[in-house]
Amino acid sequence: MSSAQDPFYIVKEEIQDSIDKLLSTFHQWERMPLDSGNQLHLTKELLASCESIEWKVDELDKTIAVAARDPSFYGVTQVELDKRKRWTSNARTQVGNVKKSVITGKESNGTSTSSVNGMRRELMRLPNSNQSDKSNQYNAQDNDDFISTESDRQQLIRRQDEELDELSANVERIGDVGLTIHEELLAQEKIVDELGTEMDSTSNRLEFVQKKVGMVMKKAGAKGQIMMILFLLVLFIVLFVLVFLT
Repeated sequence: MSSAQDPFYIVKEEIQDSIDKLLSTFHQWERMPLDSGNQLHLTKELLASCESIEWKVDELDKTIAVAARDPSFYGVTQVELDKRKRWTSNARTQVGNVKKSVITGKESNGTSTSSVNGMRRELMRLPNSNQSDKSNQYNAQDNDDFISTESDRQQLIRRQDEELDELSANVERIGDVGLTIHEELLAQEKIVDELGTEMDSTSNRLEFVQKKVGMVMKKAGAKGQIMMILFLLVLFIVLFVLVFLT
């Protein structure tokens, strides 16, 4: 199963987005003055986010435990399972450090610079300069991989956002063109309706005139018809002379 289709990676991406937002809010919380209304609001928001993320990570751990019982059935290797366990452990540690910092916010705001740096190293899962054991080396490697992957993911998201913005602008332009065409079709339909009405009226008048002419011709008889034809012929000749010979 590819990473794009694996439910683990789908949930992992959602949790990682939540952790990124949590860290961003935490850094904003750190810069706020003590006992401010905004800090109190962010404190509640951070604690609620920590609880939510911890619950999601716990549920993800349960799925990993299920897959670990029969890896071949779920199509995962032991290396992949270990990688997933390291990621959930790292995520739980990050969230736990944020939660601990928020709960002890008053004391942490009065600590020295070195203590703050130490706390930030814990949040970012960076190796401490005083520790050199193998577990920290593994964590450093995992963190480098995570940062690289996260950077690529952010670039991909930015490109997708730009493409979506461009697509949205194109759709909006197409919508405007479609609306203009619709209005033009309505105007043309109105003109055609008016033309049809005029043609019906003209047809009715022509039919009325034809009936009147027919009645006159019937009353005049054959002799009258001949006289009318001669009159029309003479009138035509006179008009022809006036138009073309003068």
